[in-house]
Amino acid sequence: MNAPTYDRERTAHLNTAGTGRMPDGVRAVLAACTARDDRFGSRALAEHLGAVLHTEVHERLGALLGVPAGDTALATGAAEAFDAFVCAAELGPGDRIWTTPYEGVARLSTLYALRDRTRCRLEVVPLRADGDLDLDWMRAHIDEDVALVSVVHVSSACGTVSPVEQVGRLLAPHRARYAVDASHSVGQLPVDAARIGAQLVTADGWRFLRGPEGVGFAYAAPGVWSGRPPAPVPAAVAALNAALAHHAAALRLPYEDLLPRLRAAVGRTPGIELLGAGREQAGMLAFRHGEVPAALIRRGLARRGVVLWKTVAQENPLHPAARDGATAVRASVHRDNSAQDIDRFEQALRDVLREEREGQEERERAGAAASGAAWAAAGGDGFGGPPPYRGTPVRRGHLTLHRAT
Repeated sequence: MNAPTYDRERTAHLNTAGTGRMPDGVRAVLAACTARDDRFGSRALAEHLGAVLHTEVHERLGALLGVPAGDTALATGAAEAFDAFVCAAELGPGDRIWTTPYEGVARLSTLYALRDRTRCRLEVVPLRADGDLDLDWMRAHIDEDVALVSVVHVSSACGTVSPVEQVGRLLAPHRARYAVDASHSVGQLPVDAARIGAQLVTADGWRFLRGPEGVGFAYAAPGVWSGRPPAPVPAAVAALNAALAHHAAALRLPYEDLLPRLRAAVGRTPGIELLGAGREQAGMLAFRHGEVPAALIRRGLARRGVVLWKTVAQENPLHPAARDGATAVRASVHRDNSAQDIDRFEQALRDVLREEREGQEERERAGAAASGAAWAAAGGDGFGGPPPYRGTPVRRGHLTLHRAT
């Protein structure tokens, strides 16, 4: 069974894809290092941590990614590592970059900047009708002009798993450098850079690995990339090292994948639309309601002790779900969750939707009464006001600005 590592009375934490809740041991390491930093300074803390910063954490990262420890690098986050390595790439006007509809806005910003600096072309690999990457399109269009391919292993929009190993085999005979974003896969799926065939793998440490915020890492193939990502603070590195150790130990414990149970709970809730996510999904899903905005759902669940994430179109501007600009709610599960968390979420979701429906009905009754009173005060016929107007619910969204490619 799954083994919670925190006080279950506080919340049902279904937002590991956003920020994983640190295990008690990891939190204790972070607190102790932060206190030592505050008392003696960061240099003294770095000297105290010595082997952890320079050897131990890199050995754990190498084991996690299946690469030599010396080829791993620390950063303040995956996006910063990607930016540091990719922005220095030497491309030209005849080169092409491939990205996918699952790319996040931070990496897209780096690719736009690289395109603008080098005058290369930026192309988006299309999706098949089922939501998966179109590998046939890639096979038909790959040539030696393709200099860089950027693929997200697990989409942060709704958990779609991309076939990164198949993409790696497809690219292997060609010139293209292959960069994989493993921010939402590492910690829940195996990530082996050698099997994937990638020359760059980047990830955050605070999601499914459940380390502290402000620390990420990368595998950068030697001799392929230049650049140096910004270094995280020593306390965050020490806590990441503890999170890696905790993750390695947790892998030996029995584990129930709760995503099917979560999907069933959402599917049983009237009025909910599950966002399409390809043939394979890992760790998370996204949904929206036809009448109740995502922000109200998220806040209502939070009041009931259930933590989720509200997604907006700007986070994944190329994703199909972002085309109408509508927001959604994302729920994610981890081995730290239990079946009771899912049951609590389902009941809370139903309560929130019932509360919003009753509130809307009450507002309509109040509006009708006020309209009738105003009609009578203005000299109406005494038989009541005009019939209340029941408008179509407004779908709330966010403005998304797309840059031309």
